[in-house]
Parts: sequence; C-alpha cells; structure tokens
Amino acid sequence: MRLTSIHKIRPGDTLARPIYAENGTVLVGAGVELTQRMLDRLKQMNIATLYIQDKRTDDIVLETPVSEQTRREAMSVIQTAFRSVHEFPHKWQQVFSDKQLGRQLRQVLSRVSDELRACRSAMNLLADVCASDHYIFSHSFNVTLYATALAIKSGFSEREVLEIGIGAMMHDIGKMAIPDEILKKPNRLTPEEYEVMKKHAEYGFELLRRQEDIPLLSAHCAYQHHERLNGTGYPRRLKGGEIHPYAQLVAVCDVFDALTTHRIYRPSLLPHEAMEKLFAGTETLFAKPFVECMRDTISLYPLGLSVTLNTGESGVVVDSNKGMPSRPIVRILYDEKGEPVASPYEYDLSKRLQLMIVACDGLV
Repeated sequence: MRLTSIHKIRPGDTLARPIYAENGTVLVGAGVELTQRMLDRLKQMNIATLYIQDKRTDDIVLETPVSEQTRREAMSVIQTAFRSVHEFPHKWQQVFSDKQLGRQLRQVLSRVSDELRACRSAMNLLADVCASDHYIFSHSFNVTLYATALAIKSGFSEREVLEIGIGAMMHDIGKMAIPDEILKKPNRLTPEEYEVMKKHAEYGFELLRRQEDIPLLSAHCAYQHHERLNGTGYPRRLKGGEIHPYAQLVAVCDVFDALTTHRIYRPSLLPHEAMEKLFAGTETLFAKPFVECMRDTISLYPLGLSVTLNTGESGVVVDSNKGMPSRPIVRILYDEKGEPVASPYEYDLSKRLQLMIVACDGLV
C-alpha cells in the first residue's frame, strides 16, 4: 500500500486501509473500489490522504496503536460528554450521574494504555484515517493516544497515566460552550472571534472541576494546555514551572496533532515538519523532554509515504528504525530520471548516512 494525496487518487483505485466515521465505526472498508462520489464526499470531510493498494508495496503492514473496539468506545465517550455540554450547558453533569463519566473514562483509558504498552513499533499517526464532520472529536481522540503514549514512555505511574489520559480526552470540552458560528467557522477567526475561542480553556476547567469523579489535575489539562513556558500562552500567561507537567505534556500533543491535521484554511504538515516546529519552540514554548519523547514515540515518516532522496531516486517508506526516527527504510520504485525501476530495491537510511530524504510527496 502507499499513502497518497486524495487529489491524486482516481475513481477505481482500491482503498488499502479503512476510513473511520467520527464515532469510531468503519465508514469505508479496506478493499473498496473508490468512486468519484466517494472521493468528493471525503474531500468535503477534509480527508487529505488515503492508503491505496499498490502491488509493489503490498507487503507493508501497519500496526494500529489501538483496536477498533477501543477506538469506538473512546469516541463514544468523547461524543457523549462533549455533546451533552453543547446541548445542556447548565445541567450536563446530570447526563453523567453517579460518577458515571469518570468510570467510563477510566475504563476506556485503561484499555488504551494496555494496548499502547503492547504496541512495540513507533506509532504511525496516519495509519487510521478518520472522516469527521466534527474536528474536535477526532482531535481529542488523537491527543489522548499521543498523551497516553508519552506518559507511559516518560515513566509516569499507572495512576498518573490515567489522569493525563483523562485530561487529554477532555482537554477541549470547553469548546462546546463556544457559539457555533465561531466554533464551526470554516476559515480563520477574526481577532475578536479568537478572543472568544480562547475562553474554552477556562470553560473546560470550570466544567471538569465540578465533576467530582474527574481528578482536579486532569481538569488543569483543560485549563493550561494553551499556556507556554515563556508566558505567552493563555488564559493566565503562566510561565515555566507554574504550568503543571500534565498540561505541558498535553500541550505538545495538542499542537502536534493540530499541525498534522488538514484544515480548510491550511494544509497539514508531515510529521517530521511538525516535529521541526515543536523543536524550534523548545524551552520557550514547549518542554524539551516531552518534545523529544514525542519524536521517539511516533513515526516521523509514516509507512507507505512517498519520498525523494538526494540522489533523485524516489520510493516509499516501508519500515522505521527504532531510535532513529528520521532514518527510515525506503523502497526505491523510480530512478533519478523518474523512470520505474525493473526490480525495486531498498535503502536503510540508518546505514546509508550519505542518503537523505529531501522531499515527501503525496500530501497536500
């Protein structure tokens, strides 16, 4: 399979990986032949890339970080909690009486944690494509995966991992108290609208801290995930150690997922490009240990991604190298003149240090 820009896919191409609806169920299954109508609808849902079958890369196997069942359960909890705030802003707690929300969060996050601990390869963030009309739901799920994986790798205790996971899953719940005309605006916000949007951090904290089964430190993830080490964040312009480590970790995951998600008003960045932006902000905006941990946890060059080397040869990433995320294994499909090679061959960039990836194709 190969990862391809949706704008380069043609009717008749066969999907190699499922596309998930926002509730975690399969929207389009692997093996389906795509039609123009399907492609048009996926573009409307801001899907930028898809995995397409290709005989030359049929052996690429993607390990999904969590199971379909766990994904569905997590997305269901997110949707129920967020929509209850949106529909019943003054009595949303009644939807989760008798400590039901905290219990559901802990149950699903325990499964997420167990499955991530069992995942031995670097997390391929593009392995699962989610078609969502509501960006916040899929974003919250992605941030939960990243934050939980980073918390585990950073050596937090099991209790702390759950607290961080709850904070990550609910970090944007305050956005449900933002007016729809601002929350769902398809292009960039005006300065005035942005000031309203910034209120979501405070709204989220107030919502969560009143829920007795939600840890207070988890609520602080919602409150502080937009704070920055140099004091330029919001809502309180906290600096350095004033920002709780949980929120510092969630901030890195929040920004990384935002940068690598396609939006109408800006294209997505590749993982390595987003990582460069995070590293540029280390010690001023973001905590360096968590940025480094993110680099070591996810695949900077997703499997199936089309890349070009400094030799002019091009091909597809077929594997990653643990401990050297910027030096994957590349299968060459085209020579330096752009002609298909008779027999594809592979370069392990961890052993061929003179070779460098100079371009990545397939993403808009």
